[in-house]
Amino acid sequence: MIVSVVPVGKVEESILKCVGEALSSAFPRTSYTILGEEVPIPRRAYNPFRRQYRAGLILTRILEVAEALGVDRALGVLDVDIYAPRMNFIFGEAQCPGRAALISLYRLRPEFYGFPRDMRLLKERAVKEAIHEIGHTLGLGHCSNPKCVMAFSLHIGMTDRKHPKFCEACRLEVEKRIREVP
Repeated sequence: MIVSVVPVGKVEESILKCVGEALSSAFPRTSYTILGEEVPIPRRAYNPFRRQYRAGLILTRILEVAEALGVDRALGVLDVDIYAPRMNFIFGEAQCPGRAALISLYRLRPEFYGFPRDMRLLKERAVKEAIHEIGHTLGLGHCSNPKCVMAFSLHIGMTDRKHPKFCEACRLEVEKRIREVP
């Protein structure tokens, strides 16, 4: 499986590389590329009343990128606050199953919560969310094991509690589904 890591707006190169390497390690027979140019955030995704961006509209753009590049999966990485209907915010979103996913670094940053900048912690959180969302593209749902990377994260504490890997049941399911990727 080939995953293209797509910067949506300005994103630090070191984060994109860290996420790509983690995806290659987490998913069997997977390699990654980093799109060399940033994809602009669709203007219509911005909701001025919420001061957030609607993730689904950005996800549509990521799918267009995946199709244009001819890759198995595309993961958009952006640094703005995103939401989905009936949610105050989300860390990421994906087609389940599908070819497109995205994560937002905005609420993964320690400074969002009043803590000092911590690039190591930001990358750790980004890796967990990236693996989680690409797991959804393979059709995996949320896992009831709170340590599994596929557990749902309602808040940052739940993300921090997760491991950057699959529980045994999810790992076996990933291996099965990866074999089905054309």
